[in-house]
Amino acid sequence: MNQLPELLLFTSAFCDPCMLTREVLAEVKRLVPAINVREFDIVRHEPQAAAFDILTTPTVVLANASGTEIFRASGVPTINQVLTAVAGAMAP
Repeated sequence: MNQLPELLLFTSAFCDPCMLTREVLAEVKRLVPAINVREFDIVRHEPQAAAFDILTTPTVVLANASGTEIFRASGVPTINQVLTAVAGAMAP
């Protein structure tokens, strides 16, 4: 069974673009209910942020089942950008 990729959202406190990115990912989750979305505050989750070399927030990373990055968007991505990346990751 193929495991779905996972969307990782890296944020920081008082980040207005982070709020907009949460809305984008909420819509992606609504359209693709099986996808997992996890959020990491870069201060509270420094090891995870360091592992993905996060330099700015918001940053969205699409990771495959083994945790390998297959898509990255720094700043607020569009719904279409994220859906296209998810669809590409799920293609056989």
